[in-house]
Amino acid sequence: MTRGKEESRESSPAPDEIHFEDALDQLESVVDQLERGDLALEDALGAFERGVRLSVQCAAQLDAAEKRIETLIREGGEWVTRPFEREEEPPDDEAGG
Repeated sequence: MTRGKEESRESSPAPDEIHFEDALDQLESVVDQLERGDLALEDALGAFERGVRLSVQCAAQLDAAEKRIETLIREGGEWVTRPFEREEEPPDDEAGG
């Protein structure tokens, strides 16, 4: 039964042709498969490679979306747009520990 699922995934669109939400769903499915540990070695390696591609695609799509986000600021009585600037996160040792 697992084999049929894998074959349908192999015939699915290339990662760069799918929407972020679909890529994330597929990535979560790959992670679930790998965590179960019931895949043959070759199947596990294939799933891992697909997961890496999906992860890279999701990260690229998030980066592109972030670049499109603009914040609206009132400057000199007029509304202007500025590129979104991500706030730096504090190092782990300062994050509330």
